[in-house]
Amino acid sequence: MRFACVRGADGPAWGIVRDDNLHYIDTDPYREYRETGEVVAVAAAQLLAPVTPSKLLCLGKNYEAHRAEMGFTNEGVPSIFMKPPTTLVGPGDAVVLPPRTMSTHVEHEAELAVVIGRAARFVSEADALDHVLGYTCANDVSARDLQRADPHPTRGKGFDTFCPIGPWIGTDIDIDTGVDVRCRVNGDLRQEGSTTQMTFGVRFLVSYISQFTTLLPGDVLLTGSPGGTGALVPGDEVEIEVGGVGVLRHHVVASPRP
Repeated sequence: MRFACVRGADGPAWGIVRDDNLHYIDTDPYREYRETGEVVAVAAAQLLAPVTPSKLLCLGKNYEAHRAEMGFTNEGVPSIFMKPPTTLVGPGDAVVLPPRTMSTHVEHEAELAVVIGRAARFVSEADALDHVLGYTCANDVSARDLQRADPHPTRGKGFDTFCPIGPWIGTDIDIDTGVDVRCRVNGDLRQEGSTTQMTFGVRFLVSYISQFTTLLPGDVLLTGSPGGTGALVPGDEVEIEVGGVGVLRHHVVASPRP
């Protein structure tokens, strides 16, 4: 099943994507819902980011190839940081680069995003997936020069628009067998990896994070990026692909500020 959030006449609305059509439901997918009978072509709908998180929790250094290209080592414990909800943008939206007086080197990071469907606190690895609604595509956009200069990645990761997510939430994924994660920029393949290469898997991460904070429905976990991250410049067209979910497309624009 694929849950999409779209711009409706009275605000965001949710539906189920089937056969290129969106079948509206009467509430969000975190609660019991029913189909309303209203159907619209997906191509005619304006897709929004399919998440409403209280928290965006992100894992760094979770792929060996990315650790190597960044000069990091495996520290043996998850490296977790947070992105503000104001980083969120949806399919077709723009990533706005920071003013060049602040940052001159911004990179893409294609990632599998985990969407929490049921509150999770002190859950075991065995029960972790019972609290997951599904998965989507994300780009953990990073001002790499600030990330390297600062003692913590928050500023470099936290600019408005620095977390495109979408196009919808896919629920029919066997995460234990792994899915492919790719990034293309202007049609050129930049990143390609599999979640089987993650140092810390989804079950472990949901359990681990739930030991120190309550994960609420709609919260998002970004699970780290494969190797091959590279620079973004104004005019770039970016595609983030997660196997079994689909393709998230967004573009890149310069800051309106100098």
